[in-house]
Amino acid sequence: MSDLAKIDVYFSVHGFQEEDVRGKTVVIIDVLRASSSMIQALHNGANKVIPVEDLSEAARIAQTMEAGDFLLCGEQDGVKINSYHLGNSPLEYTADLVEGKTLIFNTTNGTKAIKKAALAKKIYIGTFLNMSSIVHMIQQCTDEVVLICSGWRGKQSLEDTLCAGTILNALGAGEQPQILKDGAKISFALFQQYGDSVVDTIFHSDHANRLKDLVSEDDISFCSKSNTHEVLPVMKDGIILINHD
Repeated sequence: MSDLAKIDVYFSVHGFQEEDVRGKTVVIIDVLRASSSMIQALHNGANKVIPVEDLSEAARIAQTMEAGDFLLCGEQDGVKINSYHLGNSPLEYTADLVEGKTLIFNTTNGTKAIKKAALAKKIYIGTFLNMSSIVHMIQQCTDEVVLICSGWRGKQSLEDTLCAGTILNALGAGEQPQILKDGAKISFALFQQYGDSVVDTIFHSDHANRLKDLVSEDDISFCSKSNTHEVLPVMKDGIILINHD
């Protein structure tokens, strides 16, 4: 799809209503860190990811599965949930831990955005890590496309909006069209301001500063890298898998 006028951007999970995405193709962006961790897990052989909205939903799903088949994964306020197998660091999702497993995923921002977008025609997971795969998918897409930045507790986050702007820049081959929706204009403008210093910009974002007291800076470095993973996660019937269409 070359018509960038059909692409909109929402800046947080509170920035859109369920009906806003009905019948559209959606990309969920949560750079720090849910989208990055899901991409890494599927890249390393996880069977599938089941996003959930809260602890009780995760527990209900876990009760229906054999103990060795799944991992409970996620965080609250950046901290690994007590009794969960893994937190929300992409560096935890190594092949020896996740290969062949179903991951039940529960996070503060990213999984809530995924669940809220349930009326979309298709939902993909995107970050800097799989940028080229997301751009290629949008180029082939004939639907209206919405880039949903997960943000932080309903507020806009710099790193997610910058990721959306980077996607738009790639789609426009560096040229900003005359006609863009307001959300796309804001994201594109942010890329024009900070696109040459993505890693440094993310390191100095509010969310990165929150995480620095909780996680290794290696997490932030990892999530800031571009085009390291060729996987394209897509949600089908409530389950996120690698797209093979």
